[in-house]
Amino acid sequence: MHLIRRGDPHLAVRSSEGLTTVELYGELDLVLVQRVRPELDVLAREAPALTVDLRHVTFCDASGLGLLVRCAQRVQDRGAAWRLVCDQPMILRLVRLAALDDVLRPSPPAPPADEGPPAPHPSLPGRLPV
Repeated sequence: MHLIRRGDPHLAVRSSEGLTTVELYGELDLVLVQRVRPELDVLAREAPALTVDLRHVTFCDASGLGLLVRCAQRVQDRGAAWRLVCDQPMILRLVRLAALDDVLRPSPPAPPADEGPPAPHPSLPGRLPV
């Protein structure tokens, strides 16, 4: 699998064996949403499995959440696999406050092959710390 920069410093896509991963960078606000929406729409329509990785996103507003919901619903409506990778506490809190956990289903990044799964937060068994 290799990373493909798409001429936009805020978007990178990689595909391998039916899995497409989109990495977003910067602030997921109205300006970035307008720039990346066309490509995300195509991937949401066509990728057999789509992962959107927000680990490099420093901010997300309502328009960013709207884009993520749009992608997730399109992918899930056609029965494809959807995954949202996020370890940003403020974004996870925003998802939770907007009651979008069931739609977006954020998950932590996979641990490196030599590590086990992350330990659950002691106050929220089985949930991400927020």
